[in-house]
Amino acid sequence: MQKESLKEISFPNPPQSYWIASTPRTDYSELQGDIAVDVAIVGGGMVGITAGYLLKQEGLKVAVMEADRILQGTTGYTTAKVTSQHTLIYNKIMHQMGEERAQQYAAANESAIKTVAQLIKEQSIDCDFSWQPAFVYTQSDQYVQKIEAEVKTASKLGIKAFYQKEIPLPFPVKAAMRFEDQAQFHPRKYLLALAKQIPGDGSHIFEQTRAVDIEEGDSPAVVSASGRKVYAKNIIIASHYPFYDKHGFYFAKIYQERSYVLAGKIQERFPGGMYINAEQPTRSLRSLPTEDGELVMFIGDHHKTGQGENTFQHYLNLKQFAQEIYTLEDIPYRWSAQDCITMDGLPYVGRLTSEKHNIFIATGFQKWGMTNSTASAIILRDLIVKGDNPWTDAYDPARFTPAASSKNFIVENADVAAEFVSGKLAPVPNHIDLQPGEGKIVEVNGQRAGAYKDEAGKIHLVDTTCTHLGCELQWNAAENSWDCPCHGSRYTYDGQIIEGPTVMPLKKIEEK
Repeated sequence: MQKESLKEISFPNPPQSYWIASTPRTDYSELQGDIAVDVAIVGGGMVGITAGYLLKQEGLKVAVMEADRILQGTTGYTTAKVTSQHTLIYNKIMHQMGEERAQQYAAANESAIKTVAQLIKEQSIDCDFSWQPAFVYTQSDQYVQKIEAEVKTASKLGIKAFYQKEIPLPFPVKAAMRFEDQAQFHPRKYLLALAKQIPGDGSHIFEQTRAVDIEEGDSPAVVSASGRKVYAKNIIIASHYPFYDKHGFYFAKIYQERSYVLAGKIQERFPGGMYINAEQPTRSLRSLPTEDGELVMFIGDHHKTGQGENTFQHYLNLKQFAQEIYTLEDIPYRWSAQDCITMDGLPYVGRLTSEKHNIFIATGFQKWGMTNSTASAIILRDLIVKGDNPWTDAYDPARFTPAASSKNFIVENADVAAEFVSGKLAPVPNHIDLQPGEGKIVEVNGQRAGAYKDEAGKIHLVDTTCTHLGCELQWNAAENSWDCPCHGSRYTYDGQIIEGPTVMPLKKIEEK
């Protein structure tokens, strides 16, 4: 069976995020000229919009700059679990970084849940918010003691955590952990409501405005691709992966992973709650209320961006998992997400470097962006308005955690080096033989090129050297994109930027 016919049989609809499909498209204007505000925020995702809203509430003038449309990046492809339960993290933090940082991380994420709930109530936001218990379960004996230890640690930190031997899913488990007072919601409905309150009184949201540089000095400014500038005393980099990395070396401290989501209709009744397993491969579930009835999200199968061979197979793996436990009737939505991962497992939120007191960053939320994004916005607001926040040590980008990060630092950067070299040396065919909807690396005019044939039969050729730091891109068949295996930049089949850190599109190639 050919690859394309397999796609059609398995999933008749192309990938599409329910969050984006079920909400209106935004239409904020592009930056048309130089302006001055108190705070310039690069990135219109959950951090950028929440921080913009909170800072404006403090009386500051803000400008949110988004390269595409707001809330269509990582925020538009999330699993939208508003939870402080980030698998088995608290015992790890306690032993590798100390109780104080574990307490800060717990407090930040528990506070984030309360903040989201409070804003929804205050602003009367209809966003399918519901309180749900969150479970971590295992079917492996080796994780039983780890779950027991996590329950004890989380409870000590003030989280309502409980140990149990059963969960309300249709399969047996060896052990499970339950967090109470957790939640789920529709992220775009929530954040679009906050975004509407940002423009006006000297504050702005600018779409189709890609930031490409920061001018430091007496009059700091964010520079857009068109050359227009937003002058601001304080600048927040909330672009997921930092687009600006002067002296921060974040390219060596962060890597990016992709994971996959199926939203399916099942015959059975879903019991409620949010679930994730402790072992690999990751399998996670939650309900998804829609206008056409309840769906269930089946989530997992993560891999480093640009390194998931036969990426379409990840959707098939999740479909198989769903069919093993439920009667799956339909899969109206499927999508994939990209997450920034730090070496020690905690986000980087605060000043870009210790010397840059007016440039701030928020990145590295692992796969737990709903609470970490909200906590980050609170931290950044406090640093700008008050100069401090009680959670800064745990999130400090300048922290040094050798026990938690040294091994990962060595492994991940060795992997980047290996991908850089192997990508340059890998042999490629010197002829173009493609089916419609297929992409591959070929040789054109004596150089490596990315070739894609669209449904009309037209061949699109691009230079596959990533414009960020020069790694060779790989084809992502699941999303029809060119992905960087080194730092996670992604491009459309014709070379336009999907997500950074790159700020330049791919060069197009003309076949001679």
